[in-house]
Amino acid sequence: MLYVGLDLSRKRLDFDALRFDGERVDAGALPPDGDGLAKLVLRLGDADDQVLAVIESMNGARFVHDQLELAGWDVRIADALKVKGLAPLACKTDKIDCWVLAELARRDLVPEIWLPDPAVRAERERARFRLHLVKHRTSLKNRVHSILIAHGVPNPLSDLFGLGGRRLLARLALPEPWRSTMEASLALIDVLDEEIAESERELRRLGADHAYVPLLMTCPGIGWILAFTIASEIGDITRFRAPVKLVGYSGLCPKVDQSGEQDRRGPLRKNGPDYLRWALVEAAHTAAHHPRYLPLLERNRARHGKKRGTKIAAITIARKLAEAIWHMLTRNQPFAPAGATRPLAA
Repeated sequence: MLYVGLDLSRKRLDFDALRFDGERVDAGALPPDGDGLAKLVLRLGDADDQVLAVIESMNGARFVHDQLELAGWDVRIADALKVKGLAPLACKTDKIDCWVLAELARRDLVPEIWLPDPAVRAERERARFRLHLVKHRTSLKNRVHSILIAHGVPNPLSDLFGLGGRRLLARLALPEPWRSTMEASLALIDVLDEEIAESERELRRLGADHAYVPLLMTCPGIGWILAFTIASEIGDITRFRAPVKLVGYSGLCPKVDQSGEQDRRGPLRKNGPDYLRWALVEAAHTAAHHPRYLPLLERNRARHGKKRGTKIAAITIARKLAEAIWHMLTRNQPFAPAGATRPLAA
């Protein structure tokens, strides 16, 4: 058995191969593309041994995983933060990182992460790309608003980019280059509107056949876009043994520092998928006005003030929604309000 540690960067893939007794077989670096991976398989294939390879979770790791799995290797993707906790280093280089990963594989200590299948990856990409387009559109709209503010132009309309708003913008006599900037921004907003609409039509079509989406839409604050996003980010609910596991995966738990009688709580850990955390918080802001969660919102506002209390309540409600979602998807039942026979509300 060969144990191979892989360290991926933009232009190279470092590797270190060890035998079961820790003896180094080979080490080096190759390009992180298909040809480079094929050469790596040939280079380490002479030993005629089974290969267990480990690579840290990062962009591009899944490509390396898929290519080497097709070549017959057993490839694990390790949690980068947990690897750092298991093997803190005074000196950190790419070669040392490879050796550490190979040693963790040899000692059966790899903190492996769950890798979604291609179908789930495709769902995530569709939902994430829509959000990417929306962020760009929002940035362009903010630029148009800033141009109006910079030139003292009032905006009496609730929707500056509707029909009435477009007529108002067309009548403005702005000097250059602000006029050209605004026209280009409006043209890009129109293009993004079309792309977002097409993306949403595709998500709606795919969500109709998704097992989780109809259940998630019964939850307060979750529409079909957020439902599809949450479903794709969760993947298989059975990999979470308890509600607390899903909450921890979402990164909505605060950091905890305990020593003796001291118990300090810090900011959110923010581990796990950013998009899942964003979707749950977005849903929480709407769900805060649901009768189930409205008292919690009012208590936090009374204690911390309207602005800070609203944020704290949103995080708390997001955690409760994650707990409720675990029960809903595990039992295959819709959201149930408090007092139901089999309440699913957290």
